[in-house]
Formats: sequence, C-alpha cells, structure tokens
Amino acid sequence: MSVRYIEAVGRRKTATARVRLYPAGSGEIIVNNRPLEEYFPRLRDRLHLLEPLEVTGTKGSFNISVLVKGGGISGQAGAVRHGIARALVKADENLRKPLRRGGFLTRDARMKERKKYGLKRARKAPQYLSLIHI
Repeated sequence: MSVRYIEAVGRRKTATARVRLYPAGSGEIIVNNRPLEEYFPRLRDRLHLLEPLEVTGTKGSFNISVLVKGGGISGQAGAVRHGIARALVKADENLRKPLRRGGFLTRDARMKERKKYGLKRARKAPQYLSLIHI
C-alpha cells in the first residue's frame, strides 16, 4: 500500500495551514483551490514559503495542496512555510537536520500584543500635558 499524501499543520500568528504533500508530483502548488501565484501575489511571500523546498532540494518533486485560514497574507505565508517543512520531515526523516538548521521547524510564537486599558495601543500612552498657570 503506497502513501497517497503526507499531511502536516503549520501555524504563524493567527493563521493555520493544513498542508498535503503528494509524492511523485510535478511541483504544482494549490492554495485554497487557487494557484500559488494567484493566492500570494507578492513575490516575497511566495519566496518565503518555498524556502523549505529549496533548502532540501525537493522543489518540483511534490505536488502541494494547502488549506489556509485566519490571519493576514504574510501570516498565512509563514503558516504554509511551517506546514511544508513539517510535512517534508514526515516524508523523509533525513531532511530534519537542514530544516532545523534553517529554522523552518520552529513555530514563530510572536503574536500581536493586546491593547491595555488607559493606553491608546498596546504600549502607546497618551501625551502628558502639564497645565502651568502663570
């Protein structure tokens, strides 16, 4: 029995990506039923999420299907990148070392800081006005 696909989940900020790697593929990447170039129009985001494939030399050897939800565009690209790296490790355990060295397997835990009461944003305080009577 052969494996139909390898599945992994990647996360970044508030985005979650479910990534499926189909072995012996042509390198086609589909994100939310749309081609990669259509879903991520910015070149920076596309290059960012393709980094794990380039580091391991597996670009073009898998068809990738992604379902991504939540967050913004760059957060989603980071989630897809994380998911691809995790799926590659499931596909071939020997890829763990280069992916770990590149930092692709570590979940980026940075989140938006919450707004605090009495402040305008998370840390910005209202300007202090001194009323000096002469």
